[in-house]
Amino acid sequence: MVQFAASRHAAWLGAAAIITDAVGRVLLVHPTYSRDDSWLLPGGVVEYGEHPHVTCQREITEELGLDLPLSTVLAVHSLSPHRPDLRPDAPCPGEVRFVFDGGILTPDQVEAIRLPREELSEFAFLETREAVQRLRPVDGQIMLAAYRARLGNTATAHLADGRHIIGTPALDRHDVHVRYRPMWDSPLNRGPIPRHLPVQQAWAWCFIPDGRVVVVADPGPRGALPMLPGGTVESIDTTPEGTLHREAAEEGQLILADPVRLGWVLDETGEVYGGVGPNARLRLAARVTAIGSTAVDPATGHSFARLLATPAQAAALLGWGPPGARQAQLAVETARERWGLPNARAAAIEEIPAEGMRLS
Repeated sequence: MVQFAASRHAAWLGAAAIITDAVGRVLLVHPTYSRDDSWLLPGGVVEYGEHPHVTCQREITEELGLDLPLSTVLAVHSLSPHRPDLRPDAPCPGEVRFVFDGGILTPDQVEAIRLPREELSEFAFLETREAVQRLRPVDGQIMLAAYRARLGNTATAHLADGRHIIGTPALDRHDVHVRYRPMWDSPLNRGPIPRHLPVQQAWAWCFIPDGRVVVVADPGPRGALPMLPGGTVESIDTTPEGTLHREAAEEGQLILADPVRLGWVLDETGEVYGGVGPNARLRLAARVTAIGSTAVDPATGHSFARLLATPAQAAALLGWGPPGARQAQLAVETARERWGLPNARAAAIEEIPAEGMRLS
């Protein structure tokens, strides 16, 4: 028995949590002992006889001063003994890390965070593209896989040295990141657009018959950024609805019907359009009647990733926070009342096949 016990594999254990604010930015902490100025997810080392979930809850309390429930295991990651991020003077027998879902913090919880100054110098909520720049490379891979498992409602991600070992979910396959823009916190105005405000943009919640919506993701050197189908109103468009039809066809090869105006968001400056001044960004709902084969977008010269998600998942993926969740619910109610569409069942975010989809 002693010989058998001695032959058993030994490995370090770690536990961390994905914790976000209301608009989807990930919480990182900066340790005072870091030699390379890298940041970390909240968490730490599993102590002898301790279960990983107990470690995670203990570390959250010690590091942040918060008592948070952990809802699920988002990722399990095995790391080899000779990975490049280890210091030469820190021999490691291998490591297994568990990443839990620490949930979404309210503004009051964010205000209540208290750091142990001898261990952590600061914390920050960061977009995932910025967060990966502050984490060590393997830690960034772990963070992204775990966070995307939460966003995509997929099964626990299993990774080895930063790579998925049981399939690669759609969000990981296309390197999709959540993007936050402060203007998305602006209220949705339900009344008519004032005559003096030009409409510079038209985006839509585009529903397929099962109640899910299409999200397109624009690939780039720092990852793909998700958005609703639609875009900038051009001089060739006679109406914002015309913009929507054109952009949906170009970006996602979507054929739409029955667009309904949900409301509009005020853009005070129009800075993204060259400083045109106050303008309206229109939000709509529409039915998808056909989805064609993947094609190159003429405006960008590359193909967009096309994803199917519940409206709630889409709002989280877009990083619109509570206003986005309310807008998603308004779109759902509109789709149910106007077209009799069901509420989409919670499921994993999936990719639309390259050859398109036949809609019943």
